[in-house]
Amino acid sequence: MTQEDILKIFEETGALLEGHFQLTSGLHSPQYFQCAKVLQYPKYTQLVCGEIVGHFSRNSFDVVVSPALGGIVVGQEVGRQLGVRTIFAERKDGLMRLRRGFDVASGERVLVCEDVITTGGSVYEVIDMLKNAGGIIFGVGCIVDRSGGKAKFSAAHEKSPFSVLQIDVISYDPRNCPICRQGLELMKPGSRATT
Repeated sequence: MTQEDILKIFEETGALLEGHFQLTSGLHSPQYFQCAKVLQYPKYTQLVCGEIVGHFSRNSFDVVVSPALGGIVVGQEVGRQLGVRTIFAERKDGLMRLRRGFDVASGERVLVCEDVITTGGSVYEVIDMLKNAGGIIFGVGCIVDRSGGKAKFSAAHEKSPFSVLQIDVISYDPRNCPICRQGLELMKPGSRATT
């Protein structure tokens, strides 16, 4: 699939939003990728996650791990297509943790999956947690990398995440946001509260 094909899916499903948004990272942006609107359609979920699977098909994984909440559907479908165990990390007391009886054994080969990466904060947290458990990170896959390729994950064998759509979307420090100065209402559509 081309980048244009992916953007068309986002546009058709109403998943590419325009306005004034506070991202999970705390940054502000005039665009927001609401992957859940794409992932509500099984045919698109299978298609976009199949791109991630295709990229990593020469690798062998023991487990796919995703940060909750946005990455869960992506990780589940990637794990299904790879035929491996799929779990997720969630935030408790401000930290990403494996809960619900999930664990990663020392030496297990891990693929981390996310829906959208801006700064990569949630993915970094998951990688640190997995490294502390002895997991070996063999890759990071996401649907949208809105950092334009700037997000890097040194713990992963492939230092740059594989993304189905890579785009450099403008984002602003909230202290210097021109959209705020225009007085447009700030929306917070993300799955995690930001402070």
